[in-house]
Amino acid sequence: MKEKENKNGVLEVQWLTDLVNYQDGSVVSREIIRKITGTVTLFAFDQGQGLSEHTAPFDALVYIVDGEVEVIISGKAYHLNQGEFVILPANKPHALKALSKFKMLLVMIKS
Repeated sequence: MKEKENKNGVLEVQWLTDLVNYQDGSVVSREIIRKITGTVTLFAFDQGQGLSEHTAPFDALVYIVDGEVEVIISGKAYHLNQGEFVILPANKPHALKALSKFKMLLVMIKS
């Protein structure tokens, strides 16, 4: 895919999967959008990596770009694969564990 720039030199078309690379034993992230009202961040998790249980004050959408993951929300486990998504409700404990290498897009809305 060729990168396409608009008249202001801003790239308009890209592959999400190309924006972050897997790294052995690591979680890699790249913030795509940061605004007062929310963020869009792309993550790449090596197999077995994850995020420990935590809460966030805002709803978030997790879209699986590649691979598979177990998402636990308020103690209930969900198995997600490429192309699926789940909403993480505000103030509910959640955690993630990579069942294989996986990439996800996290969209957090603060309003």
